[in-house]
Amino acid sequence: MSAAWTVKDREGRLLPDFVARSRLEVGRKLVGNRYDAFRLLVSSSYREVFDRDLKDILDRKDWEIVRFLPRRRRRSAGAELELKLH
Repeated sequence: MSAAWTVKDREGRLLPDFVARSRLEVGRKLVGNRYDAFRLLVSSSYREVFDRDLKDILDRKDWEIVRFLPRRRRRSAGAELELKLH
């Protein structure tokens, strides 16, 4: 199973509301969609502004964007967190 990205809070919990396929997608969820996804990929100066905003949010909340391997769902297992990668 491929890795995913999310936010880890100051207590070390992974926050399911921010799960995405890439670190950049998680960042866009945190700062809102005011940043254009294409411009983030092609413009280094635009990306620098985005990275500053993202760093401010992460520092203020004491959060970190982390990579993780989602658990495989077992049919016999109880209710687990379902990852919805958009």
